[in-house]
Amino acid sequence: MAFKISDHKKILRTAIFFCLIFLLGISIGHFSNHVFSENAKFEKFTKELFEKEVTGNALTFHYSIAHPDKAGLKRPKAVLGTISAETEKNRTLCQHYEQKLRDFSYSKLSAENQLTLDTLLLYFHTQLSLEDNYLLEEMLSPSLGIQAQLPVLLAEYAFYEDQDISDYLNLLASIGPYFDSILDFQKKKSEAGLFMSDDTLQRVCSQCAAFIKNPDSNYMLEIFHQKLKDYGKFSKKEQEKLQAAHKKILLNSVIPAYQKLIDGLMSLKGTGKNSQGLAHFPGGQDYYCYLLKSQVGTYDPVEKIKQRLIAQLMKDTKTIQLMLKEQPSLASKLMDNTIFPAMTPKEIMESLQKKIAPDFPPLPRVSYDIRYVHKSLEKYLSPAFYLTPPMDTNNPNIIYINRSGNDRNLDLFTTLSHEGFPGHLYQTTFFAEQHPDPIRCLIDSGGYIEGWATYVESLAYDYASSFIKDDAAKDITALAWLNRSVNLNICSLLDIGIHYHGWNKEQAASFLQIFGISSETAADIFQYIVETPANYLKYYWGYLNFLDLRTAQQEKCGEKFNLSEFHKQILTAGPVPFPVLKKHLQKE
Repeated sequence: MAFKISDHKKILRTAIFFCLIFLLGISIGHFSNHVFSENAKFEKFTKELFEKEVTGNALTFHYSIAHPDKAGLKRPKAVLGTISAETEKNRTLCQHYEQKLRDFSYSKLSAENQLTLDTLLLYFHTQLSLEDNYLLEEMLSPSLGIQAQLPVLLAEYAFYEDQDISDYLNLLASIGPYFDSILDFQKKKSEAGLFMSDDTLQRVCSQCAAFIKNPDSNYMLEIFHQKLKDYGKFSKKEQEKLQAAHKKILLNSVIPAYQKLIDGLMSLKGTGKNSQGLAHFPGGQDYYCYLLKSQVGTYDPVEKIKQRLIAQLMKDTKTIQLMLKEQPSLASKLMDNTIFPAMTPKEIMESLQKKIAPDFPPLPRVSYDIRYVHKSLEKYLSPAFYLTPPMDTNNPNIIYINRSGNDRNLDLFTTLSHEGFPGHLYQTTFFAEQHPDPIRCLIDSGGYIEGWATYVESLAYDYASSFIKDDAAKDITALAWLNRSVNLNICSLLDIGIHYHGWNKEQAASFLQIFGISSETAADIFQYIVETPANYLKYYWGYLNFLDLRTAQQEKCGEKFNLSEFHKQILTAGPVPFPVLKKHLQKE
């Protein structure tokens, strides 16, 4: 509240006296409860931490902050930086942050700050648990590696201000040194006997080669041209000049950098001693447990995770058997792609927003854009993905669809529920509406994020049933989800088998054969899981955590249980590791 001095002269002294006492009381209360409070000190710490972390990487900074000047932040130098195998500095920093966090009086913090402190403490403690296994980290993989994601991240580099265009061009020019540092890291892995297998090497190099195959018609040229046009602040002549500069950097810096990466990786061919899972590397099991914590957000023992997966697998397969016994025609109906009507992505997104209304808390109208993955990247990228907007604008919300992975009508519907409503887009927007501490937008949990999207995807199958003109519509979509649940479960169990128990290709094939999966398909699944440890668990173990939390809440509340209210509690907490989320919910 702002106070303004009055121009009136005739003010009673008593009124002034009481006013001064009132203001003095407000001031003392303000300083004692905020300026000198534990909450104020904690928020000062998280603000400094956020500013340090967000300005440490130009790409992260741009995707986090659209307008630095308005946010009071200085742009970092527009370079991609380097990958370093030196970890002592990072370890010391994590220890420092962990100690700083432990110095705060937990009981004096607000509930929101307690949640943030719990999240940060667990984050830094987990980072420290990596210890000497840092060389097992792999930033290159055919589908999820940085070399596959970088073209998309740079192509979608939004132009909010003139400086963004300059920064974008400088980032492109810095790909060479960045890839050089990755090659140095890979050489250290090779020397330690930890380099990727020749099969993975070939797949990574093939992905890079596909991106640079036709330099003069590279899709980034087309996208840059359109973005400049949409930006609308440059004359045609200025646009042409920028396009020429962009093409020169692409041809003289980006393409050669990718070629050098290919050549450098191929020079290490044959040095990868292990074509199997992490368990076959020294320290591999410990590193896998680290991934479960850092990527999945679970701190449960592997054996407990495995037993929960098996229990769900048995439950789902038994339900499928009973359904097919009672209604043998369900299988053929599910295989009929025409049973679910063809809908455009826009129609699906609009219908989903209406369908979810009874089960999820309301959200202000959200704008979004749906785009398609370029053909040169279809083979290597996920079926779909969502790009989170900067935290100071909450726009743009962009969903990419990979045409090669969404050829079935029902699949597209459920995919957009995963990426859009009530999945990633909805969850991200809802959390942003809570105005969380900015550090929460940088440090999150993959298991929460992907687990939530998989959990709501399971509900979307039921929403989809209303579009099927068949008396057994709900059973058809229920069977579709059960089939997907079983597939994700099998791959999650396989992930544990390969990376923790050391299953080889033959053992994996034998396991998959139980479920009628051919040896050829089994080989592809094995290779993908070898290259992306713990990835399936982010989705499925995350889903099971939300499912179990809902079940526990239903048992606790009985008839008073409200699904929308439960979802609101989860969404308000935001992306945190599961121990933190469970602790938070127990306080409710």
